[in-house]
Amino acid sequence: VHLVESGGDLVQAGGSLNVSCEASGDTADIGAVGWYREAPGKRRELVALLRGLREGGFVDIADSVKGRFSISMDSAKNLVHLQMSALRPEDTALYLCYAEQLITSISIRTYWGQGTQVTVSS
Repeated sequence: VHLVESGGDLVQAGGSLNVSCEASGDTADIGAVGWYREAPGKRRELVALLRGLREGGFVDIADSVKGRFSISMDSAKNLVHLQMSALRPEDTALYLCYAEQLITSISIRTYWGQGTQVTVSS
């Protein structure tokens, strides 16, 4: 599975931005897709995750972005979107697309994109 992000940009605080991730390759049995972010000097953190896709899907959203960010998926186009609003300077980070593929009932394989940079100016 190959993941390619797009849409990162420089925006002013309070603004909105949508980033997208396109998955290609063998996308069968993808069980979860989502977004993490990595800021300089900080650990990689979960932003939003759609999991349990084969059971209808459940959403995990980080408390720091709850109410401001949302995640959506276009299964037909293998696209995952992250809609961001009310952006803050602390949202500045490299946003990375993530996917899990079910290999067996007890094992998964994980995939990462190269990331798209989101910079929020104050």
